[in-house]
Amino acid sequence: MPYSQPTPTLPVRTLGKTGLEVPVLCVGCAPLGDMPDTFAYSVSEERALQTIRAIFKSPITFLDTAASYGDGESERRIGIVLKELGGVPAGYLLATKADRDLQTGDFSGDQMRRSVERSLRLLGLDRLPLLYLHDPEHTTFEKAMAPNGPVEVLQRCKEEGLIEHLGVAGGPIDLMTRFVETDIFEAAISHNRYTLLNTDADAFWDVCQQHRVGAVNAAPYGSGILAKGPRAYPRYEYGAASQTYLEQAIKLEDACQRYQIPLAAVALQFSLRDPRIHSTVIGMTRPERLDETVKLAQTPIPEELWNEIESIRLS
Repeated sequence: MPYSQPTPTLPVRTLGKTGLEVPVLCVGCAPLGDMPDTFAYSVSEERALQTIRAIFKSPITFLDTAASYGDGESERRIGIVLKELGGVPAGYLLATKADRDLQTGDFSGDQMRRSVERSLRLLGLDRLPLLYLHDPEHTTFEKAMAPNGPVEVLQRCKEEGLIEHLGVAGGPIDLMTRFVETDIFEAAISHNRYTLLNTDADAFWDVCQQHRVGAVNAAPYGSGILAKGPRAYPRYEYGAASQTYLEQAIKLEDACQRYQIPLAAVALQFSLRDPRIHSTVIGMTRPERLDETVKLAQTPIPEELWNEIESIRLS
């Protein structure tokens, strides 16, 4: 079956100084690596492959994975489909991340090169279009920036043509801000820190804008609570949600139900409507979730509901 560039049905934005044009939605491929300890559910290889094949026919032309997702399993599964297709189809952008050794915790420059080389091998690619330094909170800023350390080695990989664009993806906002302010990185991912329940990354998007760094917001559903609902899935950022988050999420869900608008649509569009954010990453594990997510992104939301959401958020 021939694969051609999809008809664009999503707005696109320029990903900072990378110059890459990306859709406002990005498919997060972490759960496709089968990570039950993180997500509290498992994803079989068959279902993952079906989902990946569907992604490459969808209008969501931006994919995000990492070496650590299933310790290579997400990349391996994507690589199987890429081999079927003869490479990444035209019009699609695949991003991955260089990681520490999950067994030993090694976060050295040498480990970054090993991570890059394994990603290339598992994905079946000669070059990684966009690669992020991943989870630098597992080392220190000083060690990451040291001579022959992780950042310098990734820069060298870029000079060698193994990486086209270099970004940074992590958790703690203060640490992420320090990396962005070096002006080394072209894109940055923050996760679980710009949602209806937590806006710790608010000032971070301003820093990204000031440094022309592509801004990518991951996990606007707080890893599930704002998609499935707090009563059905009382978890935030891969663990049990706090009582404060639960109570606020219930108020948000009740407000949405009064307007007959899915909580997931409001949670997603909270990120999409922020002009500082170039793309928003949503994890998906079933082919039907692609169309569902596009519909959520395009669901009309009355201003009255947004006003009510804001009052609950700020209370």
